[in-house]
Formats: sequence, structure tokens, C-alpha cells
Amino acid sequence: MKSWEAVNSASAGLAGVEPDVGNAWDTVDAMVDGFFALLPNIAIAAVVILVFWIVAKVIQKVVARATANREDGNLATVLSRLVYWGLLILGLLVAITIIVPSMTPGKLVSTLGIGGVAIAFAFKDIFQNLLAGILILLQKPFRVGDEITSGAYTGTVEAIETRATWIKTYDGIRVIVPNSQIYQEPVSVITAYDMVRSEYDVGIGYGDDIGQALEVALDTLKGIDGILDDPGPDVLVWELAGSTVNLRLRWWTNPKRANVVVKHSEVLRKVAEAMGAANIDLPFPTRVVLLHDQTEATDGDRTKQREGWPAGDSPPPARTVAGALIQAAEQAPAQQGDKPAT
Repeated sequence: MKSWEAVNSASAGLAGVEPDVGNAWDTVDAMVDGFFALLPNIAIAAVVILVFWIVAKVIQKVVARATANREDGNLATVLSRLVYWGLLILGLLVAITIIVPSMTPGKLVSTLGIGGVAIAFAFKDIFQNLLAGILILLQKPFRVGDEITSGAYTGTVEAIETRATWIKTYDGIRVIVPNSQIYQEPVSVITAYDMVRSEYDVGIGYGDDIGQALEVALDTLKGIDGILDDPGPDVLVWELAGSTVNLRLRWWTNPKRANVVVKHSEVLRKVAEAMGAANIDLPFPTRVVLLHDQTEATDGDRTKQREGWPAGDSPPPARTVAGALIQAAEQAPAQQGDKPAT
């Protein structure tokens, strides 16, 4: 019963409210009058925006034509775009102050400051890449056409844009790397200089003449077309490995990847051919296995035994595989003669 009484009382209250049509009409009429009063200002604001847009387009085209054939064309393109959008935003702000005279520059700046913080948080990555792209274009650590390594990607720079750098890898894949990553992480510019050094290790046998091998390898490097004379190639004794004496070959070439790969292949082929012609061995890895007879009296006595045989003595024939076979063959007839006759 109480709920019905509440509903009836509410209905009665609503029925007693009479709409103030005159007040609403006065409000709408005031809004229409205000709009018509602002029409001149709106027209002026539209003209201001149009003028700023025309000026921005003219400046953008002038900058683009003036820097069409220059090396810093990418930077000019970015700057022209920034000028274009900056002039448009400035024209929009001027138009707002014309339409709403009460919006002073101070109020407008404070309003934009609060909104700018929110926009900065929302588009943080975009602004970060934009700033990194501008810094890359200004500092020019590399240019379009350079070969670079960024992270796991190596290739030729195709374009440097405000958001990312385009890299074409050596296997024909386009990789788009964000500018913030390139600016913050180490980047190897392969073609930054006119030359690059390559190297390779070649192993010769311990029984070969090291001096002869050094001479053969160096003469071979000097005779290859495309290897620079200044600085010239060199060959060094680099390591005494388990089964080889390793020589390190080093040479300088043009830094372009195609040239480096071709010369690397040519060096390996001609050095191998020259070593073979000079009877210098290029051995395979070898391993020495020592057999130890654990039944002899000196077994376990390290003062009298070293590496499988007693210290100070040469290994008896029985300690090697060949010696064991020879000894078994010699003992076989004696064992057969000791057998009792049947």
C-alpha cells in the first residue's frame, strides 16, 4: 500500500509541473541571436585558417623544391611537414580567439597545457619516435644507401622517416625499425668508411715450414685483384692448436657487402690452391689415443709411470695397438707348439 501511495504522490507532483515554454523559447532565441552575432567573427576566422593553410602549403612546396637534389632531402621533408602542421595549428588557435573574444591567449595556453599533458601520455611512443627521427636526420650517423646493423638486422638503409627507418636486408626483406630503438641502441655503420677489414684462420701441419706457409699465403693475398695495397694484407701466426698451427689472414676491401663476400670466397679458394701447390698440408683435426695395460706392476705408481707407460722409458710394443697385434702374432706359434700332441 505504501508503494502505491508513493507512486500516486509522484504522479501528482509531475502533473502539477507546468512546462515553462516561454523560458525555453527565450533561451533558444538567445542562442540563435548569439550565433548570428558571431557570424562575422566565424567568417573572419575561416578566412584566417584559409590564409594559414595557403601559406603552409606554399612554404612546404618551396622547401621541397629547394632541397630536391640535396643529400639532406629527408630532413628538409620532415622540417617542411613540421612547418606545415605548425602553421595550421597556429591558424586554428588564432581563429578560436577571433570567434571567442573572451578566450585570451593566457587561458588558451593553460587549456592547451592540460590537454597537451594528456596527449603526450597517449602518444608517447609516437612523439618519441618523431624526436628520434629528427635527431637522426640532424646528426646524420648514417644516410640512405648506407649498410648498417641494428639489433638482429643488417642491410641497406632505404629511407629515414619521422617514425621509423626502413632497412632492406641482404636476403631481400624490408625491416621497419622504430627510430627510438635505433637512437637508443648501438648501431654498426658498415659503410661509414671507405674500407673494411676481413680475416680468416688457416691451419697448417706441425711438420710444415711455417715461414714458407706465411710467404705463400701473403703472396696469394697480394695477387688478388680488389684487395687494397694501402693498408696491405698481412698473415700472422695466431695459434698453436691441438693438431694445426693456425695462421690468421687479414685483408682490406671495399665495404660493400657484395664485394666483401666475393673477395672472401676468392681468398679461400686461391690460398687453398697455393698451399696445395707448395705441398703445405691443411690437416684435419687428429686425436692421439694411448693404450694402458692396467695389469703391470707399476700400474698406479705415478712416480714411475706417465701417460700410459713408465716414466723415462719408451712405450713397449705391447702398449700400442700395432705392437699388441705384433706381439699376439709372435706368441701364436709358440702357443700352438706348447699344445700336447694327441
